[in-house]
Amino acid sequence: MSAITLGPGAGRREVLARRIRRLVAATIGYNLAEAVVAITAGILASSTALIGFGLDSVIEVSSATAVAWQFSARDHAARDARERTALRIIAVSFFALAAYVTVDAVRALAGRGEAEPSVPGIVLAAVSLVVMPVLSAAQRRAGRELGSASAVADSKQTLLCTYLSAVLLAGLVLNATLGWSWADPVAALGIAAAATKEGLDAWRGEGCCASAHEPASTGDGCCAGTAGVGCGGERTPG
Repeated sequence: MSAITLGPGAGRREVLARRIRRLVAATIGYNLAEAVVAITAGILASSTALIGFGLDSVIEVSSATAVAWQFSARDHAARDARERTALRIIAVSFFALAAYVTVDAVRALAGRGEAEPSVPGIVLAAVSLVVMPVLSAAQRRAGRELGSASAVADSKQTLLCTYLSAVLLAGLVLNATLGWSWADPVAALGIAAAATKEGLDAWRGEGCCASAHEPASTGDGCCAGTAGVGCGGERTPG
């Protein structure tokens, strides 16, 4: 039985690639601004949570830059060839994020100073809680349609920033209103576990959706929503 091609045509792939490039550029720009504001506010308030959030934004930029590099290639085959390297960079950035958040959370729980309330930090976390899910969802949809594991993996990292924003917002508000300085680091440990899982998913998903001639990986979910469809959009027997 011959395969039935269901994937996007060449014209649609170029449209999706341009969309991903724009979304990645927006993610990089926002994260750079977020890093500057968070680190500055964190230093002024002696807040390790805010400083950590700002450093997380720097890590987010490295992931988005990897995808931007992949999609800077105009040829579809060249982008596929860069897929593995982009996924490795994304996976490593997840692991680095998990390691940093874990160390920072443990140090905070051990009683490393007390942060002062930060209104700019609260505003930043609230804004990020709105912006990041929008960017993540848009890139994930485009990445899945195009069949790009790296774009989907990067969208997951952007979504993780949403969780970190929620943790940061809760920690800053609870610290400002109730003095519960332990709330932020406890929740951050859960975020570190999630980051580790996403890093493993990205690492294992190096071949998922990368080639129209290879079977899709089924273990990491990077192509969720494409069950039974090969990486090039070809319907697999079954």
